[in-house]
Amino acid sequence: MNIHAHGDVLRRREEIVTIVREQGIHSQEELLLALRRRNYRVTQPTLSRDIAALGLLKTPAGYVLPGDLAPVTPIAWPDRFESTIGEFVRSAVAAQNLVVIKTVVAGAQPVASAIDGAGLDGILGTIGGDDTIFVATTDDGAAKALERRIHQLIGRPVRRAAR
Repeated sequence: MNIHAHGDVLRRREEIVTIVREQGIHSQEELLLALRRRNYRVTQPTLSRDIAALGLLKTPAGYVLPGDLAPVTPIAWPDRFESTIGEFVRSAVAAQNLVVIKTVVAGAQPVASAIDGAGLDGILGTIGGDDTIFVATTDDGAAKALERRIHQLIGRPVRRAAR
């Protein structure tokens, strides 16, 4: 038996939409606290179901409704690569034919996409998590070249390995 009346679910979801649009909500915990401040008693699993039912998307700026996403202005891939690296990347380290890139939290996907789309020589592909990306390159030289380019874009010197 469902203990939540359908009307209660609708009202709670409307309140979630209002909260997301009014506040910068970055986690389910923040949303849960905001709902509780507005006298909605909800469990985390129920909140997860509400988020999925509403189609909320998690972005680096917080949760948004699909219809509230601003249209993306097309950016030339080289410009997108450089601006994305500059905005999200914290470090890059070459290790043989791999480059491990560390980003801000939730920054790995935009960076991996920018690398994939940039058409850089020697890049085979990327695997992005939340804040870490593995970039497979054709050889050691391509990995070192990517590491150098990234560090130039973020304004950090490349560390030289001790011999």
